[in-house]
Amino acid sequence: MSKTNDKISGPVISNMEMMGHEQVVFCNDKETGLRAIIAIHDTTLGPALGGTRMWSYSNEENAIEDVLRLSRGMTYKAAISGLKLGGGKAVIIGNSSTEKTEELMKKFGNFVDSLGGKYITAEDVGMNTKDMEYVRTQTKHVTGIPESMGGSGDPSPVTAFGVYMGMKASAKFKWGSDDLSSKKVLVQGAGNVGENLVKHLTEEGAIVLINDINEQKLNEVSSKYGAEIVRGDGIYDMDMDIYAPCALGATLNSDTISRLKCDIIAGAANNQLLDENINGEEIKKKGIIYAPDFLINAGGLINVYSEINGYDREKSLSQTREIYNTTLQILKKAELEDITTHKAALEIAKQRISDNK
Repeated sequence: MSKTNDKISGPVISNMEMMGHEQVVFCNDKETGLRAIIAIHDTTLGPALGGTRMWSYSNEENAIEDVLRLSRGMTYKAAISGLKLGGGKAVIIGNSSTEKTEELMKKFGNFVDSLGGKYITAEDVGMNTKDMEYVRTQTKHVTGIPESMGGSGDPSPVTAFGVYMGMKASAKFKWGSDDLSSKKVLVQGAGNVGENLVKHLTEEGAIVLINDINEQKLNEVSSKYGAEIVRGDGIYDMDMDIYAPCALGATLNSDTISRLKCDIIAGAANNQLLDENINGEEIKKKGIIYAPDFLINAGGLINVYSEINGYDREKSLSQTREIYNTTLQILKKAELEDITTHKAALEIAKQRISDNK
């Protein structure tokens, strides 16, 4: 979760107004135990598409904060990727391992359907294609469904490919070559996206280190790709060429940035900057190239978007490959205007929305 200059707290509608949200829907069903929030940020460019995250939030305020920030990020992700989509997101409060049931997912599908297509859901943290299959029985406004049902399946491989493209573009900008062989890359988060990114990097000959709180995943990915396991938060003090945050957000804060010893930050996690303005400037002052998260992790969104008009994997990969050129464009804009890369990307995204109002 990243912060802007404004702190999210207090009345929901005031926060919606501050961040530019159109609608927030609270969902409750006693029979299934469903407690969910759907946030629709901006539908200027099209219906709001964004995944559903199931997480054990410590309180409702944290859940609201997360869904508001994530949905806002989806608006800019869609805009900068040239998609005819708005931004939305949903969170289900609960433990995905112990509290998720078929009935709960179907009931959530009912709530999604009640919005009449203004919000289209997909999978996110704590979700999988089977869950989307259950949601699909109640509404057509869902993407990321299994390939057997005409969907695109798990979007993780395409998300990872987009991050890989953004990483290579950052390398080209920083070092004059996008060759990542022999570069030391630390991938924080060995989940579906992280593992696919490790695969791309290993195949190119990069020296890959992995970090995760899940010991089983660490061992699996290490065994499969020969990646070196690094445990704990000492990762921020290690010498590396590229830091790739691919777990939850806010790993880039004043403390970690001051410790980082890398040339490039390029990862899949959403909302990597704890404070968009302060931390963006800190990274810039250290001379580290930061590839904006909502740009380079857009591959998954591009992939599920293609389901709306009939899934075409090659077309999705081709459009995701363009993340390379867009990343270069943004890095050059930031350098020319002496602004942070995050601000440069945000300006381009906001301009596209403004031009379509």
